[in-house]
Amino acid sequence: MKHKNKVIRFIQMVGVALLLSIGSHSCNDYLDVDKYVYDITVLDSVFVDEEKLLGYINGIANYLPDEDRLWTNSWSPYQGASDENFFSWNDGRHAAIKFLLDEITPATANYYYNNYATWYKGIRKANTVLARMDECEDLSVSTQRTYTGEMYFFRGYFLYLLLQQYGPVPLPPDELTDFNDEAENLMYERNSYDQCVDYIIDNMEQAISYLPSTREGSNIYRPTSGAALAVQSRVLLTAASPLFNGNSAYSDWTRQDGTPFISQTTDNSKWGRAAVAARRLMETGLYKLNVIYKEATTDSLPANVPDADFPDGAGDIDPYRSYKSLFNGEVTIRNCAEYIWACEVDPRGGDSPLWLSSPSQLGGGNGLNLTLNLIDAYKMKDGFDINQSSADYPYPGAEVAYEPTGQSKSLGGYTVYTSGTARMYANREPRFYATIGFSHSYWPGTSYTGTEGYSNYEVTYYSDGTAGPSIAFPDDYNHTGYTCIKYNHPEDNMRASGSIYAKWFPLFRYAEILLNYAEALNELEAPYTDEATGITVTRDVDAIRDAVNRIRYRAGQPGLSAAELSGPETIRAAIKHERQVEFACEGRRYHDLRRWLDAPEAYNQPIVGMNVRAKSSEREKYYTRTTLNNNLTQRTWSFKMYFWPIPKSALDKNSRLVQNPGW
Repeated sequence: MKHKNKVIRFIQMVGVALLLSIGSHSCNDYLDVDKYVYDITVLDSVFVDEEKLLGYINGIANYLPDEDRLWTNSWSPYQGASDENFFSWNDGRHAAIKFLLDEITPATANYYYNNYATWYKGIRKANTVLARMDECEDLSVSTQRTYTGEMYFFRGYFLYLLLQQYGPVPLPPDELTDFNDEAENLMYERNSYDQCVDYIIDNMEQAISYLPSTREGSNIYRPTSGAALAVQSRVLLTAASPLFNGNSAYSDWTRQDGTPFISQTTDNSKWGRAAVAARRLMETGLYKLNVIYKEATTDSLPANVPDADFPDGAGDIDPYRSYKSLFNGEVTIRNCAEYIWACEVDPRGGDSPLWLSSPSQLGGGNGLNLTLNLIDAYKMKDGFDINQSSADYPYPGAEVAYEPTGQSKSLGGYTVYTSGTARMYANREPRFYATIGFSHSYWPGTSYTGTEGYSNYEVTYYSDGTAGPSIAFPDDYNHTGYTCIKYNHPEDNMRASGSIYAKWFPLFRYAEILLNYAEALNELEAPYTDEATGITVTRDVDAIRDAVNRIRYRAGQPGLSAAELSGPETIRAAIKHERQVEFACEGRRYHDLRRWLDAPEAYNQPIVGMNVRAKSSEREKYYTRTTLNNNLTQRTWSFKMYFWPIPKSALDKNSRLVQNPGW
């Protein structure tokens, strides 16, 4: 069984041995009775002492997904099947592209490690610990409280994962299942979406009351009360969104008693609940945006960005490094106050975010293609859209966009592009250079110690470029001329003589909470008071502006303009754009497009990139916007794609379970 050092580590060898004895068989459905007989026979030995119990608890954590696996052998389709990118291959290791191309069926829905069955098994085991933990007599009161909090967190988190992928699902009973009961009583109908949300929120509320607010040492990856609050914030924001809040498209999708799976009544107070959840986390005072203070190498700010100290401006910070360091290992899980809950990234494996995006010359797969729609979303240095750029930082017209800048560009002390870079990539905002790799980007890869020149590499995607297709691997090339460098550190080099900087992937970070808060406030039509906490929230434009401007100033961008703040519609558009850029290639775009009901428009757009069939001697031809039309880019959208299908294997075992619409 895979050893997960990223979340909860197996601390005692006896715990590992116990986990192997009870958990190494294949994952099965929650109520598949025969497959759990062996688990039941060994449970009595689990609760004998704390050491064995800890092993069992750590085993539950082993069912948590590797959320840092965004593309290759990913745990979900979320990043690979977003509108931000596509793969250079259609294979089982990159199954998300099959979703984009409408090749998934319920019979083939068990990609991603059989998530449906695995996460129910995690809930069942958490229930077991809650029911029997008192049998372990040597547990201290404080340890029992922490374990109790973790079990409530696991129950809520596994259900959140199920809801996120499959939509409304059956809620498992809290009590231990009596496997001698009639088979019909062991089958459960899907609950409504709102009931699933309540289950998650209730369990996270329990977790908040038991879990510590911070973790240290070997426990740094274990969940905290802040992580539980962050889950609530994300879940409640999604529940308030148009997909799940009065969506009449699902009016005929009902439970056996006629109750709609998705509420047909729009309830604006759901935005209030979402705002309160974000506010509660903000008021803990434990989290803040990551910033790196400016040095001699820091780029100058445009005139329209306040020169005041952060968070009132960007005068004292390095916007490029403040953002980039969140993902490249420059800050760690132990010193980054923006991380609410994070996991360790696989440092060298072919499943890491680095492998797919890196050119083969640096040891990567060279198979990640970002779409021009994402590239165009990045604004100019002074915050103007590329289609409405200013005289200070003009976006070049097509007749000169391909011409080289004639000078290299350094940010944070490192060269980000060379003098051969096209003018269309000059003077863009810092997050562009922290995230996007393009022709003539500079990949230092300085940890390389070999003699073959695989460092300080200028990457080009021309057909005869340094990252173009090779004779040996003709399919291993970039199709759009853009890749993701968000997770690259200047020292990273996947060649055998190179090394990879240790990194962490934020499952939840404070920037998301700020934008959640701003979005929820903007949609609120009347004051909302939360009875449990006494917190009252209103549509406060100043609070919205403050939350969004912190994100923008950290990125070296101007704050929200008067035009953007003129009404709910303009604020909504500004927040949507900010989320698109701030969370690019983090797995959030997939969900945002769906909950906003923007997915049909986004996915029905053609995929556009550079003309990578052009040679380096044909610059103008290469830098021509080109619609891609091949078997990898024929993405489609249909109504069924709001949810992943319930696996056929689960339907066959539960006669009360109904499939998602359209599947």
